[in-house]
Amino acid sequence: MAAPRTKSESSPRSGAASSRSSPTRPPGADTTGRRGPRRPPSATATHNALPDLPALRTSLLATIAEHYPQADLEPVGRAFDFAVEAHDGQQRASGEPYVTHPIASAEILADLGMDPTAVQAALLHDVPEDTDYSLSDLEERFGAETARLVDGVTKLSRFSTHSHEQQQAENIRKMLLAMAEDIRVVLIKLADRLHNMRTLAALPPEKQLRIARQTEEIYAPLAERLGIWQMKWELEDLSFKVLEPERFRELATLLDTRRKGREAYIDRAIAELAPRLADAGIQADLQGRPKHINSIWKKMQRKSAEFGEIYDVYAIRILVDKVADCYAALGIVHSIWRPIPGQFDDYIAVPKNNLYQSLHTAVIALDGKPLEIQIRTQAMHQVSEVGIAAHWRYKEGTKSDREYDAKLAWLRQLMDWQRDVSDATEFVEGIKLDIFQDQVFVFTPKGDIKDLPAGATALDFAYRIHTDVGHRTIGSKVNNRLVPLDSRLKNGDIVEIVTTKGEHGPSRDWLNVVRTSHAREKIRQWFKRKDRDENIVHGRESLERELRRLARTTIAAIGVDRVAEVGRHYSFDALDDLFAAIGYGAVGAQQVVSRLGVLDDAELALPAVAPPAPPRTGGVKVKGVRDLLVRFAKCCHPIPGDPISGFITRGKGVTVHLRSCPTVINERDVGRLIEVEWEGAATATYPIAIRVEAYDRTGLLNDITQVVAENKVNIVAASVTVRPDHVAVVRATLQVLSVSQLARVLSRIEQLKDVISASRDVG
Repeated sequence: MAAPRTKSESSPRSGAASSRSSPTRPPGADTTGRRGPRRPPSATATHNALPDLPALRTSLLATIAEHYPQADLEPVGRAFDFAVEAHDGQQRASGEPYVTHPIASAEILADLGMDPTAVQAALLHDVPEDTDYSLSDLEERFGAETARLVDGVTKLSRFSTHSHEQQQAENIRKMLLAMAEDIRVVLIKLADRLHNMRTLAALPPEKQLRIARQTEEIYAPLAERLGIWQMKWELEDLSFKVLEPERFRELATLLDTRRKGREAYIDRAIAELAPRLADAGIQADLQGRPKHINSIWKKMQRKSAEFGEIYDVYAIRILVDKVADCYAALGIVHSIWRPIPGQFDDYIAVPKNNLYQSLHTAVIALDGKPLEIQIRTQAMHQVSEVGIAAHWRYKEGTKSDREYDAKLAWLRQLMDWQRDVSDATEFVEGIKLDIFQDQVFVFTPKGDIKDLPAGATALDFAYRIHTDVGHRTIGSKVNNRLVPLDSRLKNGDIVEIVTTKGEHGPSRDWLNVVRTSHAREKIRQWFKRKDRDENIVHGRESLERELRRLARTTIAAIGVDRVAEVGRHYSFDALDDLFAAIGYGAVGAQQVVSRLGVLDDAELALPAVAPPAPPRTGGVKVKGVRDLLVRFAKCCHPIPGDPISGFITRGKGVTVHLRSCPTVINERDVGRLIEVEWEGAATATYPIAIRVEAYDRTGLLNDITQVVAENKVNIVAASVTVRPDHVAVVRATLQVLSVSQLARVLSRIEQLKDVISASRDVG
């Protein structure tokens, strides 16, 4: 009878995907800053020891050979030598030779067990962008497959007319669409980003923040959805270290100071559990699970808990040989310690889309402390560490290969849906919602599992089944009960869609019901194909309604020329084209209202009972100066996210202009220009007064406040008066983050029973 194999918490992780001590992680090196043309080594370089390139080459080839003993490694060696030659003389911000970055990226992929072609592409991934060699040169030297992978991760032309934000979105869109054709594209990009994050310190602080935020929003969730947990955890922790340095240091200190006590506790728990597993004939590895600071912080926030209350601060992983042993081990765990209700998940019976399989449970263990336990087979553990990268460890054409392709179908389908989205920024936002958000798993009446983003509605489910099913939907049942189409789905719901056989199409109101970008885009396309004249009329009416509701003005009052100018910003030459786009949902009416710059023309009179508001800066701060009056220019109407500059106006503080505004460009007295920047959206809230008219009834105010709360908006003042005609007038002051949030709240209030109108109250 074999005794369980045990490891302490601090032991290195087993398997080919384990973290490696490698000279390819130079401390303090730069990351993503592009170097432009080649330049001679700077004085900084003399302070950095040159890397031992022959040793790095030998190490890389040896790592590949571990996974592919029969592979021809000569092309990888040639790619290594070519990368050294192509990047000769180029440096990172730290003075390190630039070639250390592609070598490190290739080493990360080799550790994951990726095939030699992917490692070649990683070595060459920056060559077309940063050297004199082109993709054609790479194709000629290394073949079409390697060149195609490099092209997938190569940024679009830097001479684009797009703004920086649009350019970033275009690059991400290009990468994700290439990923749908070959998943190795995004794995190369993830390796590139991981090394960049490891070596972020040499960049300016503002650039570190931007890169870390993008990593947190795009790349870490992408690694999670592909099941590459070791990469996901590291990307999250590295981002957290930059974005929340004080919290990171605080939690790191807590983990470090309690390390000995935690390891002693884990050893005691393993000592109690191991003999019981051995007595049952279960051969197992028991080890403390590595702690990830970002995940602990997220759980503390989500559960409003203190550090000591988080279950996975104390955690054990049990690795067994067979699936049956997983469930047997679970039974033994629950026989020793009392399970915590609601803390059990079976990801073996219902695997995650990213291939992850495991049993999760939390128990009250020694000394009454909560202990989290994961139980999985050795094979499941390998997949949990490297996720989809395990695909390349099998021969092509085998059963396993086909199974992995089938499990990638969801990803390719989502990419196909997103191809219809023309705007790159909207594409990326849709990907964040549809792929990276928390998921709910629901069932069709036949028992098929469908995953949707958290917050998705029954109507989203209909469009996930098929576009035609969505268009012909007339009702929905959840768990055999009729429910509204905007009902939000929960894990385990059984959803049935009721459709009509005749001609039927979506309602325009459905754009406010669906939560997934896929469903929204299909509804938009349906209206786009409808009669153009109808879309123009509806679009103009929508814009008029939003102008009256948000700014108490009209198109006639502000002038059609001003509206047409905004239309040209969206690439619509004719005003009717803009109205039609609003009509079929390609452009939001509230977006146009924001662009028109009419929202700041009317100052708000807050009710007397509202608390005093801090001076409004519009979410803009002046670098190096506090408590300075800030206002927005009427000539160019900047909105959050635009590149901006400050202009000192005598007696009026600082006026914020677009950087491209002629006032800024033509100003000769540079002393009047001052650097300003947008503050984080999460901290800039605005007190906005609203007015709601409705037929008086019991519970009206309660319904309004519930809608406001559901949209995560605070009410700081409210009053109700009833006119002689039995119409109640509700005035309230809300703290909102943006115009789009205000528009969403007002739209939902207008849908309430007996509500006549809901609008911004500016007088």
